[in-house]
Amino acid sequence: MRTLSRYSLAVVICGFSVLRLAAQCPPRPQPDTVLRDALNLSSQNGVLDVALSMGHSVDVNGYTHYCYRYQNSSGIAEAPTLRLNPGDRLLLHVKDDISSDGPQSISAMDMSAPPGATCGDTGTATLNSTNVHFHGLNIPPTCHQDDVLTTLIQPGTPGFQFETQIPANEPPGLYWYHPHVHGFTEFQVNGGAAGAIVIEGMEKVRPEVKGLTERVLTIRQEFLVPWVPGPYQLTVNFENAAIVQGPSPVILMKPGEKQFWRVLNASLQDFMPLQVWFNGVPQPLQVIALDGYPLAQARMQTTILIPPAGRAEFIVSAPPAGVTALLETLNYSTGPTGNADFEQPLATIQLSNDGGQPQPAHLPSAAPQVAADHLKFAGLKDQSPTAERKLFFSEEFGGTNGPIQFYITVDGQKQKVFEPTEKPAITTKVGAVEDWTIENRALETHAFHIHQIHFMMLEVDGKPVPNQDLRDTIEIPYWSGSGPYHSVKVRMDFRDPNTAGLFVFHCHILLHEDLGMMHKILVQP
Repeated sequence: MRTLSRYSLAVVICGFSVLRLAAQCPPRPQPDTVLRDALNLSSQNGVLDVALSMGHSVDVNGYTHYCYRYQNSSGIAEAPTLRLNPGDRLLLHVKDDISSDGPQSISAMDMSAPPGATCGDTGTATLNSTNVHFHGLNIPPTCHQDDVLTTLIQPGTPGFQFETQIPANEPPGLYWYHPHVHGFTEFQVNGGAAGAIVIEGMEKVRPEVKGLTERVLTIRQEFLVPWVPGPYQLTVNFENAAIVQGPSPVILMKPGEKQFWRVLNASLQDFMPLQVWFNGVPQPLQVIALDGYPLAQARMQTTILIPPAGRAEFIVSAPPAGVTALLETLNYSTGPTGNADFEQPLATIQLSNDGGQPQPAHLPSAAPQVAADHLKFAGLKDQSPTAERKLFFSEEFGGTNGPIQFYITVDGQKQKVFEPTEKPAITTKVGAVEDWTIENRALETHAFHIHQIHFMMLEVDGKPVPNQDLRDTIEIPYWSGSGPYHSVKVRMDFRDPNTAGLFVFHCHILLHEDLGMMHKILVQP
């Protein structure tokens, strides 16, 4: 629930006084226009070298925008899609171009890293600070790679260089990048700071997609005032999707065509049951991958539930002539203290003989041929767990104002909010394989996410799942107030030495994460 604690209220009150115009965000697309994919930046000779700057502006309607700006001879593009092959190197330079003029907005929590532990710039984290998390990528949690605990990029400094190698056995699929400064993550993602990452080679694992036109659809959510209940909008590739029967983005398809859609839920909190409607009738969708991991077998579904931060990749068939076709998200109940997720169209689908936007030069992928049984985490279901743990989500109430504090707790430990200087809640070792049962004891749905690894789905509410998919984010429904708690049981894989280090697990409703629904895990070498 979007209620204000003393901490978040302090951020909001002092935050808007310091956000002065610096590097402007590019204009967002006009409504009711043909949907265009983001600019694609692909690796060359095994390297993708990109420079981005974090910009900020406020539009005529009062919405605050944050943006990853990419500039070349053609101008400025927002949030380019980064395309790499397994085994490639990613060199990403990020500069913070948010103005640092005026008094700094400092939260009621001490966001400073422990002495000597800072990666990047020094100083206290504020609304103007940033960093980058490579969501879903199975790369080390170390400085200059995917460390969000101590990496800080401050305005007015030369910026920060990320340098990492994509594992040779990284699953082909859709991943993403976004800021992850604790206490301020929601604010910048709310403003639009999120972009897609594609690891190439899906057609070599799931041949169903070979030769199909590919679309990357990034769904973002923007509240007029972050942390405060009120108006918000959903956008698809930055184009506004009207809540009622207003203008909406247009996706063009050729008659009889099949397209491969890669959909990223980069919203702050929306759980999205997606459907494609022909004259109001849900159509079968051929699901290829979830959370960047190819399914063992493609399967047909009419509804694909994507939690906040989740991804789904599926094949869509063009509608017959004369049919009204829509990409729709349905109502989703998040519980008595949750936020309403409303049904609304996200885009209309129209026929066109040219299929709309020319696709980027997707020649046959340079990704090496990797058999499905050689992908990262292969064989996990046959491993015997070395440990079992139980964790649970819970909330603390303050009278009639709803939840005021959010917790994720390891069973047997004291319930507490995350602190940057805290000791790890879980310590394990490289080589471990663990089964975790995660309960939801709260009156609203939560989304569990862990950095650095995928986990295998084993059970839902104590019953074995029919499909043991690999995920990095999963919804756990709310408790009704009586009866057993809802839960998932998952298998965590720490066999890869690249998992060694300190990283986090948390709820991916970003307000909950910022207010402390997160803890550390240490994987010892």
